[in-house]
Amino acid sequence: MTADRQVADQPADTHAFRVRSSEPAYDGKIIRVRRDIVAMPGGGESQRDVVEHPGAVGIVALDDDDRVLMVRQYRHPVRRHLWELPAGLLDVAGEPPLDAAHRELAEEAGLRARDWRVLVDALNSPGMSDEAVRIYLARGVEEIGADERHNGEDEEAEMTTAWVPLDEAVRRVLAGDVENGMAVIGVLATAWARSTGYAELRPADAPWPAKPSHAG
Repeated sequence: MTADRQVADQPADTHAFRVRSSEPAYDGKIIRVRRDIVAMPGGGESQRDVVEHPGAVGIVALDDDDRVLMVRQYRHPVRRHLWELPAGLLDVAGEPPLDAAHRELAEEAGLRARDWRVLVDALNSPGMSDEAVRIYLARGVEEIGADERHNGEDEEAEMTTAWVPLDEAVRRVLAGDVENGMAVIGVLATAWARSTGYAELRPADAPWPAKPSHAG
């Protein structure tokens, strides 16, 4: 049996996985795909198709009654409406992630918040994509004025919202009713953070090394 190893440990003998060659394969509206030839352990090579994604932010907006703001939106790849968190792409060049989170909370939920913390960072599908998401916890929420509200377009035109008690949201996640990955992560992380009095959360401007360099 091997000795226990800390999660942050990096073994000294890790293979470098150098990229021998790289070429573009597809350039879409939001994502790009590139084809890498990567050096593998033992001297061989293997092709890896990588989806380049600008990254995204999500927000767990928690009110004074421990309710989470959820949004219901149509997602075409799965051909269903899903319950999610307010969220958005980092598709504005040079925009800081926290500014994007403020914008998305206002646009999708009509809310602003006084207290922001980094809740959790995640890599959604690192076996095929560099997509990184940062989920914030926003507390001290209040509605914005009618003149500041955003008129949704496309799928967002039919978006609906609901305030869900945090414990109920956790039950919905575990029951399989909430499937969106960012929502699953955000709801469960918030429940854990609440159990610690939110004492271990990082500041809203904490470094984010995994943020894609091609964001925007």
